[in-house]
Amino acid sequence: MSIIDKVVAAVTPPESEEARAKARAKAEAAARPGDWLSQILDHHRQIEALFAAVKSATTAEARREAQKRLALILTGHSVAEEAAIYPALAADKQVGHAELAYQEQSAAKMEMGLLERLDPMSQDYLDKLEHIRGAVAHHVYSEEGTWFLELAKDVGPEEQAMITQRYKEEFERYAMAPA
Repeated sequence: MSIIDKVVAAVTPPESEEARAKARAKAEAAARPGDWLSQILDHHRQIEALFAAVKSATTAEARREAQKRLALILTGHSVAEEAAIYPALAADKQVGHAELAYQEQSAAKMEMGLLERLDPMSQDYLDKLEHIRGAVAHHVYSEEGTWFLELAKDVGPEEQAMITQRYKEEFERYAMAPA
């Protein structure tokens, strides 16, 4: 982790696990089976599990394989949000949230690319992985805690259906495409 990363982490402590759990519970209560929010929550849970799988892998080969799975889901999820969700946020007068979310996801994708260049069994790798995981966890907290709840509340059924379809299409286009 760079000096700047350490300073930023020190002055902006992460949300508590309790706060994250409350945000997740609110988002789950607002989601409807199969809608865009339920799809996103499912991907958030997958991403959390994949971060744990990368960290717990005991060989370089296993860690790289878990990292590839994480990158696939994380990037597919990001692309789908960028194409379907963030434009909806902007249309719902949440332009600042949409821009911030896009920047955070761009940074996470870049950091994942840098992670690939590190020895997967090194402490530097684990530090970088934890830095990315923490940034993603904060991003998820913002989405689940307020941004997406406001969008789900403000947008009518027709727009909800369009957002759901676009999110699904974009995620599948990236994450389900043959390698």
